[in-house]
Amino acid sequence: MAFFRSVYALSKLPFRVGQHSNIANSIRLLQTESSGNNDLYSELKELIPEQQERVKKLKKDYGHVELGKTTVDMVLGGMRGMTASLWLGSSVDPEEGVRFRGMSIPECQKALPAAAPGGEPLPEAMLWLLLTGKTPSKAQVDSLSQELRSRAAVPDYAFKAIDALPVEAHAMTQFATGVMALQVQSEFQKAYESGIAKSKYWEPTYEDCMNLIARVPAVAAYVYRRKYKDGNFIPMDDSLDYGANYSHMLGFDDPKMLEFMRLYITMHSDHEGGNVSAHAAHLVGSPLSDPYLTFVAALNGLAGPLHGLANQEVLRWIRHVVQEVGTPHISTEQLKDYVHKTLNSGQVIPGYGHGVLRKTDPRYTCLREFALKHLPDDPLFLLVSKLKEVVPPILTQLGKVKNPWPNVDADSGILFNYFGLTEESYYTVLFGVSRNFGIGPQLIWDRALGMPLERPKSVTLEKLQELSAKATSS
Repeated sequence: MAFFRSVYALSKLPFRVGQHSNIANSIRLLQTESSGNNDLYSELKELIPEQQERVKKLKKDYGHVELGKTTVDMVLGGMRGMTASLWLGSSVDPEEGVRFRGMSIPECQKALPAAAPGGEPLPEAMLWLLLTGKTPSKAQVDSLSQELRSRAAVPDYAFKAIDALPVEAHAMTQFATGVMALQVQSEFQKAYESGIAKSKYWEPTYEDCMNLIARVPAVAAYVYRRKYKDGNFIPMDDSLDYGANYSHMLGFDDPKMLEFMRLYITMHSDHEGGNVSAHAAHLVGSPLSDPYLTFVAALNGLAGPLHGLANQEVLRWIRHVVQEVGTPHISTEQLKDYVHKTLNSGQVIPGYGHGVLRKTDPRYTCLREFALKHLPDDPLFLLVSKLKEVVPPILTQLGKVKNPWPNVDADSGILFNYFGLTEESYYTVLFGVSRNFGIGPQLIWDRALGMPLERPKSVTLEKLQELSAKATSS
């Protein structure tokens, strides 16, 4: 907290009690709404010099400030709780959840432009916010949508790379392979090999990130249609926005599904820098790996069952419950019995708990509100609602769970299932498409601010024991 207050003092911006304190919010407060410039690149080019100076001054004036102490628990516990990296796009508070550039999910839903009045935020609007720290106008979002469509053509060899894999390969494996093939066209790699100045690194990084964001829906949709729909592919529709186009290429054109896809991508875009996919991208990008290599590293992390595969596991678990009981209309007692059965077998209840949050995930609440509006009587949604009443008391009674509340994965799968996207092994690809919106902007800023190679110190087990003994004896 002292670090962030220093940033506010440095930037000479007013600090209000109760205001969410993070370095990204200080950027947002410089100008709540974007200027009249509809071009994202030009907007960013104006922002970068002042933020470069801010970081230089921060290093000079506050480089000695301690942010905390490292404990043995942190070293052995996956570095949880260590303040160790800079992430501009979002932060996660244990009590109130994620904020995108200082804005809560309800604030984003209210402030960010939608496809139509009263609709869900457009992913392009979130991209603008994450990259600039400013709330875009509808004209700026429309301009960005058009730019992304102009960049969206995928070379045939990317599809051929996917086709070289068995159809049975996991959807995430196929998706990562297609993205990896796109790396051939990396503008950053070309610029670096030609001798570009370090101060200009962010520019070809921007080109790569924008191209990558524009192209991944087509690659992801190709994987879906190849694996689950006998290769009946659907081309992009130039009249649609980003989220709607992705849904269309998958084969889902229900207006409610288009709105859900917009909301899903927007809400899953970023979740600070400590989660596996974001951290993997930050780490792999730090030695100047190009954005394609960086994003594929993030996808590989996202493919783990403790990260992006969680929404897949939730729907599978719910289906097992229905299959065993014989109906989705399950009594509270039957549900309690199945929860205890799962826990007694040494498994966890998927969709519950979180590494940072200590209350119900606001992303879960957001999706629940969407479901209440559009599918209030869906049997699986009603089952998920009942789980929210049953699971937390049981987990609390066990006394071993820091957060017994539902997270975002608890209800995202049943929404896709309702709209017909029933193949749960594909859900992590949806997550991957979304996460590019947070990883790309951060990588651009890493290059703009000259962030160094990430190289934390490690210790052997013997050294850790030695340090522990020395600390306790002194």
